[in-house]
Amino acid sequence: MFTGIIETLGTVAALKKEGGNLHISISSPLAKELKIDQSMAHNGVCLTVVAIDDDEYIVTAIQETLNKSNLNELKIGDLINLERAMVLGTRLDGHLVQGHVDQTATCTHIDEKDGSWVFTFAYDTAQNNVTIEKGSITVDGVSLTVVNSQNGYFSVAIIPYTYENTRFKTYHVGSTVNLEFDVIGKYVARLMAT
Repeated sequence: MFTGIIETLGTVAALKKEGGNLHISISSPLAKELKIDQSMAHNGVCLTVVAIDDDEYIVTAIQETLNKSNLNELKIGDLINLERAMVLGTRLDGHLVQGHVDQTATCTHIDEKDGSWVFTFAYDTAQNNVTIEKGSITVDGVSLTVVNSQNGYFSVAIIPYTYENTRFKTYHVGSTVNLEFDVIGKYVARLMAT
């Protein structure tokens, strides 16, 4: 489990395709604190650390993960949002995040608002995922509050700290992001459908 509070940014150092798997080497100041078999969220995708070498570590994404996330678009030098798994018994600053990406979305609009930003994202409604006004959403692993919930799109407001310390500073209209919809909302939607 994660909280959606990004600890730091990493940089993609190498990519190696092997069958349907993608081995991703990430340069990060967190590398020295990690251990093999540890779970880490990468743009909101929970992946297992499989190797560590000084200030770089490697995770592997399987084809299912590549199909449902933006990890298949990574290039060497790209920034990636990083968060280690939460520790039980401490404050939960974001919301409950599983690290299981539901689908991707596309950035359709960026509006600067006197030192903050409003980002709008469109997503395919065929999977029956929904947002609710003032509900939680995870965008590339960042826990956020929905400010404009519509069928197939939503907006989020980004403060300067989040903008500077996450991948939001790299987004442009057309950027693909990973979405994890609120886990409680997903259960409620399933119950209502039956």
